[in-house]
Amino acid sequence: MADPDETETTAPPAGGDVRLSDRWAAWRAGLSGPRVRGFTWQPEPSFAGSEARGRQLMAGNLVLGGRLVEAQGRLPWDIPPPNEAFLEALHGFNWLDDLATVPGGAGRKTAQAWLSGWLKRYGGARGPGWTPDLTGRRQMRWITHAMFLMNGQTPEDRRRFFATLGRQGGLLQARWRNARRGLPRFEALTGLAYSACALTGMETLLKPALTALAQECAQDIDASGGIVTRNPEELLEVFHLLTWVSSILRDIGKPADPAIDTAILRIAPTLRSLRHADGTLVRMHGGGQGAPGRLDAALARSNVRPARVKGLAMGYARLGGRRVSLIVDAAPPMLGPGSFDAHASTLAFELVSGRQPVVVSAGSGRRFGAAWRRAGRATASHSTLSLMGYASARLARGGDRNPPEKQDFVQGPATVEVQQAEMKTADGLALSHDGWRKTHGLVHLRSLQLDRDGSLLRGEDGLAAMTERDRATLDRVLARLPADIGLRYAVRFHLHPDASAEIDMGGTAVSIQLPGRETWVFRYGGDAKLTLEPSVYLDGGRVKPRATKQIVLTGALTGYGSAVSWTLARPVGLLAAPGADEQDD
Repeated sequence: MADPDETETTAPPAGGDVRLSDRWAAWRAGLSGPRVRGFTWQPEPSFAGSEARGRQLMAGNLVLGGRLVEAQGRLPWDIPPPNEAFLEALHGFNWLDDLATVPGGAGRKTAQAWLSGWLKRYGGARGPGWTPDLTGRRQMRWITHAMFLMNGQTPEDRRRFFATLGRQGGLLQARWRNARRGLPRFEALTGLAYSACALTGMETLLKPALTALAQECAQDIDASGGIVTRNPEELLEVFHLLTWVSSILRDIGKPADPAIDTAILRIAPTLRSLRHADGTLVRMHGGGQGAPGRLDAALARSNVRPARVKGLAMGYARLGGRRVSLIVDAAPPMLGPGSFDAHASTLAFELVSGRQPVVVSAGSGRRFGAAWRRAGRATASHSTLSLMGYASARLARGGDRNPPEKQDFVQGPATVEVQQAEMKTADGLALSHDGWRKTHGLVHLRSLQLDRDGSLLRGEDGLAAMTERDRATLDRVLARLPADIGLRYAVRFHLHPDASAEIDMGGTAVSIQLPGRETWVFRYGGDAKLTLEPSVYLDGGRVKPRATKQIVLTGALTGYGSAVSWTLARPVGLLAAPGADEQDD
């Protein structure tokens, strides 16, 4: 009996969403696209899976997109997705990495059952999951784990599997240009290149795929190895895909692609500069800390000699001393169309001591729903100064009514100035941004100085009306406020949830205890009020936000300037063992 996915002649299912054109292209590819009969080559798995997550999946506990769903004997395709991130993770088949990691092939039965259900329900270009980026992601997983999936597979499922591999390759060939610029388009093109390298009948698509990848590298990766979103985790994923393609070309004996290799050379030192002492990425502009081992594996595969960017790396400044790292958001956020994951985090910093994060950002709330997503983008969710109730970058009018994917920033800092200084025993940064100049006539000034031994961080935060025009703007703002209250502001220091903190020294300091008994002490000077308040840590790998605390210095501006100084010190007797915060790859 012929495979229904290969002989389907009825019209594709109607749909009222934006993916109708993608599903139509996939349906056509099933009729006239490439016919896949086997593999010319199969790579070693490149995605790091988790045995623990694999066993959870086998038990019917699906932790995807930041949500936990209990299957209770159902196939995942029978479960209404609780959010968009869950649906994307499910249809992208990332979970195959986890099931394949369970020793002895114990996860194969679950993987084959879930794949069979998907092929029967969606293989004919039906339903969700047929966007170019998700298709590219799914195609890479299927090819990578083909032997794992095909061992003991039924003949009917095998026919459907090969037919859908061809259909997906045809969709990627026809629709990769319709993927959003940035990581989604790189996923689509990598899936196409991977298909051309591995599948019979698609070999002729390799050259066009590599040409398109080279064009995207030239357009989306700047000379310093950064991307426009300034999302470090997104940059890591792009880097991972490019190093994978480069490795594949070497494995099958094809010439290296100069444009792809040039992009790899540019990105590698930027990522090293964005990596903390504990090996994780700075969590800014929608990015998380990165999947465990992903950065080190990609850096090792790139064969690029260890180095860091001098000066700013993708708009981030870095200070380091002994196994202490401090990374600052020192550039304007992305504004305008496509900025829906940008954060109002200008001049915010994160601090890591050894393997323990100390001062952090709240993180991206994307996986926890629209309200958390919006909250995570606010200035108050970052370790920096904020005006009470007013972020340093603002959403478009009507942002409350628009879905999260349409909430772009339309106004924010136009100028961010950075001066770096090297002193005898410390390194410093002097920074400023004008995100409140138009609205309040104010510039945020921040100075940071980290001792070379990593034992002392000195900081000062201030607001100032710099010009006559600024002062006139500020006068109008202050005229609307009670004279004895002024314009209130807060400097926040969000602490990692593994750190415990308490007010100390009669209310003049905060003691911060880290795992392993390391202690830091926060003190301040100036006319401000010190409080220790609740906060949250938005970790995309968890089902719920984690409760934590934040140190808050509250002050009021009644004239043309105000400032507060502070220190974060580690007592000398509790210094970490000597060793550079640089990691070798």
